[in-house]
Amino acid sequence: LHFLRGGLQAAAMLQFFTALGLTPLAKVAALQFTIPLFSTILALIMLRETIRFRRIAALGVGIVGTLIILRPDVGGLDLGSGLVISASMSWAVAAVVIKVLSRTDSSVTITVYGTLFMLPFTLMAALPYWQAPTLEQLAWLVAVGALASTHNLFVAQALRDAEVSVVMPFDFTKLIWSAIIGYLFFAEVPTVWTWIGGFTIFASATYITYRESRVRMGSSVQDADTNRREG
Repeated sequence: LHFLRGGLQAAAMLQFFTALGLTPLAKVAALQFTIPLFSTILALIMLRETIRFRRIAALGVGIVGTLIILRPDVGGLDLGSGLVISASMSWAVAAVVIKVLSRTDSSVTITVYGTLFMLPFTLMAALPYWQAPTLEQLAWLVAVGALASTHNLFVAQALRDAEVSVVMPFDFTKLIWSAIIGYLFFAEVPTVWTWIGGFTIFASATYITYRESRVRMGSSVQDADTNRREG
């Protein structure tokens, strides 16, 4: 399972980085909101988790939002968009694998093995194109690693200090910042369909996350009541 998780995350990362060179940043950010949708569907299929009508309806809304962005009827489904969708699916499957691993392994063990098993996959992909990075490129790579680590730290702290339903809406700012950076540095102008679709997917993903947190909270309260009565 650790090996499978490493392969999935390596595949997702490679697809995502390739897509960044083909698709506007704002569109990539909007399509990334599909990860919670895929995770919910896979949890239903692979983990036999139960979801009710409201979350099923939210999934449907999220799928509609994805179609609004892609607009396959007018040729909007390009290679870059397809790679982002595929990467999101890979990340979602990896999340399910992590869920299974968490039953027996600690979060530290899962994190360490995930990094170790990603290395051989990414090395195999890199070898045919390998070039020694210049000092400038190395500095950018260090910046990417530092920003990614800071992001993970901030998200973990935010989730520690506030409910998921409170934190999740701020994730939509990813689309805003991606649009600003894409415009300033790459002259990319997101379409109105990217904004509409991105907001639709985000609203769906936020609702699903909110419902799951409420269900977990209700289960915890019910377990506490049961333990108190038995005690």
